[in-house]
Amino acid sequence: MKPLPRCYAALLVFLLFVLSTHLSAQTALQRKVENITSVDSVKPLETTEFVEKYVVYFSQPLDHRRPEKGSFGQRVIVAHAGFDRPTVIVTEGYGAAYALRPGYREELSRLFNANMIFVEHRYFLESTPQPRDWKYLTAENSAEDLHAVTTAFKTLYPGKWISTGISKGGQTSLLYRAFFPDDVDVSVPYVAPLCYGVEDGRHEPFLRQVSTAEERKTIEDFQLEVLKRKSTLLPRFEKYCAEKGYVFRAPLEEIYDYCVLEYSFALWQWGTEVSTIPSVTATDDEVFRHFLEISEPSYFTKDSPNVSFFVQAARELGYYGYDIKPFEKYLSIKSSKNYLHRLMLPEELGDMKFDKRLGRKIVKFLKQNDPKMIFIYGQNDPWTAAGVTWLKGKKNIHVFVQSGGSHLARISTLPEAMRVRAIAQIEEWISE
Repeated sequence: MKPLPRCYAALLVFLLFVLSTHLSAQTALQRKVENITSVDSVKPLETTEFVEKYVVYFSQPLDHRRPEKGSFGQRVIVAHAGFDRPTVIVTEGYGAAYALRPGYREELSRLFNANMIFVEHRYFLESTPQPRDWKYLTAENSAEDLHAVTTAFKTLYPGKWISTGISKGGQTSLLYRAFFPDDVDVSVPYVAPLCYGVEDGRHEPFLRQVSTAEERKTIEDFQLEVLKRKSTLLPRFEKYCAEKGYVFRAPLEEIYDYCVLEYSFALWQWGTEVSTIPSVTATDDEVFRHFLEISEPSYFTKDSPNVSFFVQAARELGYYGYDIKPFEKYLSIKSSKNYLHRLMLPEELGDMKFDKRLGRKIVKFLKQNDPKMIFIYGQNDPWTAAGVTWLKGKKNIHVFVQSGGSHLARISTLPEAMRVRAIAQIEEWISE
């Protein structure tokens, strides 16, 4: 065998050095994570966005006030940019499966080249205790979960910390800050509601004022048309639900009606263009297809994948109601009151009472303090009705509302001037 030319040999030596250095760094980080007392297991993940990435199972008490009640494994994703970089803790409100993707990177981590600690919410996906005892699914316990994770990983990442989350995750970031104000330096909740009741009461008036009268009429006319065509569309609806294997706690006609009521909320939430709504003269196929695209009946199924969210909403996070007045003539239901309890809660929790103390705690915290926080909302998002847009006169709390925006509002979707201000403000805070 001929010896390699000198230049190739040098290149090979260099590449082997780089590879060995990288692998040793990986090993060092993994070893540090494994040495955290509450960590049960660590598994490497592929990543195209970070230097290293791991899925970690973190042992948490079922009840932080009474650790003797047992524990469960909480899934945490650790994505490493550098020990000298700031750290973003994503306070996910649901499951973490999507964050496992090699190409996933949360917005703030990308903007500021930050580490990412992504925490799956208790009682979702792989972070669900067995048996599933609902009494431990509380805001306080979820805040304590985050506190435990943050405290543990600050031993690895001593720089500035930013908490963030989207929707229910943004709500979680907000309540986490209220329970543990000093855990993080900055909080950026996206489209985070702060509801005051199971049927908060602010969403229905919001939907009566959103956008223009012309667009609102187009939406209402479509809802009425779906109800008027019930005799022909309900059999299709029944067939569709049967094929999907959906099981409900109410007669199918009622579920059909609830899907109609949900339609306007869902359309505005996700920013569907009103121009895509079929006309009242459209075919049954066109009307039915669009109706299901916007208001999928799986939302109301018994034992929904979102059941943990519904339990939290009924217990202390709050939710929204429906205005049935424009549709009363065609509805099979006389009232939509308490629909969350009736349709979406586990049967054993059907009489659950709403606890107003969490909302009061958060409002008091925001009024009496001025933490470094940036709230992002979409103008047309119905959840904005329960947003903290009422906060005024704060030095550190900033609220940005994207004109015409939906539940998809992010820093990247803001108008340029707002976007520049938001990024500059966060940069200033993490450089202090």
